[in-house]
Amino acid sequence: MASFGILRLAGTLAPPTTEDVTMKLPRIHGIIRRRILVNFRADPEVIQRQLPANFRPKLHDGSAIAGICLIRLEQIRPIGLPSFTGLSSENAAHRIAVQWQDESGQPQEGVFIPRRDTNSFLNHAAGGRLFPGEHHHADFHVTNSSDRIDFEMKSRDGTVAVQLRGHLAKSLPPTSKFTTLPEASNFFEAGAVGYSVTRDQNRLDGIRLQTKTWQVEPLEVEHVRSSYFADEAKFPKGSVSFDCALLMRDIEHEWHTVPDFRL
Repeated sequence: MASFGILRLAGTLAPPTTEDVTMKLPRIHGIIRRRILVNFRADPEVIQRQLPANFRPKLHDGSAIAGICLIRLEQIRPIGLPSFTGLSSENAAHRIAVQWQDESGQPQEGVFIPRRDTNSFLNHAAGGRLFPGEHHHADFHVTNSSDRIDFEMKSRDGTVAVQLRGHLAKSLPPTSKFTTLPEASNFFEAGAVGYSVTRDQNRLDGIRLQTKTWQVEPLEVEHVRSSYFADEAKFPKGSVSFDCALLMRDIEHEWHTVPDFRL
């Protein structure tokens, strides 16, 4: 959910089947204390080059939509355990809104996640083994109040850096491709399924986010930089630009595994 070292995936991506599910906790839940969706609009042809073969960009008003999910999770534990046993973590996922067809030819949508980062040793050690999504270790520095956020992340492998400063707003920026907040909310709510790059170049980890409620607020961004989107080797100058940012707070949720994609 960077200069970013995005993994290029070659070959044809086979639709997922039930046999592809391995490992992993069946269901975990907790609280999304803070989730910021930092969104960029991009040239669809440039984005397509970043995707596995069977994915295509999900377009909005002619643009591909990519971004970063900056999420603080709290009380994260398997279903059935009390909240005090849960863990907290800061996490960042670079993601691209995508569409594909399942094995029966039905259209599907979600997000492709080329990189995940976390400050949690457990997420780093167990991601891709006990639960979906391999995570790189990173340092996070976050200051937030009821209406402001100052966020910085640097990966320990030196390849990913994200900076964000902003405050709550009453509406989306006038330059956004989304004309209303409900339009933006509906676009991102549909992307509940995510497929993440793994060390196994023949497999993408699958996971689905299920929220008890869905409510977003517009965030006015004063400064944003992602070394991923700033990398002109992947995104030539003028091919990607900031669109908008959305904030979610205090959301009860569950994570569910879904069948992996096999290459």
